Amino acid sequence: MKVLLVEDELPLAQQVQSELHAEGFTVDHSVNGEDGHFLGANERYDAIVLDLGLPIMDGVSVLRAWREDGITTPVLILTARGSWQDRVDGLNAGGDDYLAKPFHMEELVARMRALIRRSAGVAAATLNHDEVTLNLQTGRAYLSKQPLPLTAHELKLLTALMLRPEKVHSKEELSEKIYGYHDERDSNTMEVFIARLRQKLGSSFIRTIRGRGYTLSGQ
Repeated sequence: MKVLLVEDELPLAQQVQSELHAEGFTVDHSVNGEDGHFLGANERYDAIVLDLGLPIMDGVSVLRAWREDGITTPVLILTARGSWQDRVDGLNAGGDDYLAKPFHMEELVARMRALIRRSAGVAAATLNHDEVTLNLQTGRAYLSKQPLPLTAHELKLLTALMLRPEKVHSKEELSEKIYGYHDERDSNTMEVFIARLRQKLGSSFIRTIRGRGYTLSGQ
């Protein structure tokens, strides 16, 4: 799962990035509203963490601009504790949830996962497809109830596929789920990761749609 963090308070941003990385997220970070707006408008993210008190372009303006441009990525708003009007303004601008500072990192991670699940139309924290089970809360996968050893990239790839099993995911889309904005990307490496997952999950678990990408759907 790939998220964008727009936060100018560097110590907090570093904490959030570290926690999200530890929980298996790919994270891009921006320190001002202008750059954050650009990334949110031009990169694909599963969710965005947006502080409202940003330099250059405030968070509410960023959020309104995204929504006016048709960007529907779920957004978790960060506000100062007690600033109820900021929370109202953020939600009215198109925010999906909010968290008041200071907060527990565990709550932020839980809210991010919930936003991503709801965005994908998934209510439960556990995904099932054929004999494979993926717990989004713990980041652990099972095959026929047996623990499945996956690398960080393999887990991100499997999560993307299982959140939307009916979708045909292009190699470029899957690559964006794994790599950050500043990382060197090679969509051809997806073939390697897909091959590794097939070795662990069975050759028929992931279908190749020639010229389009990969899907879990049997249709």
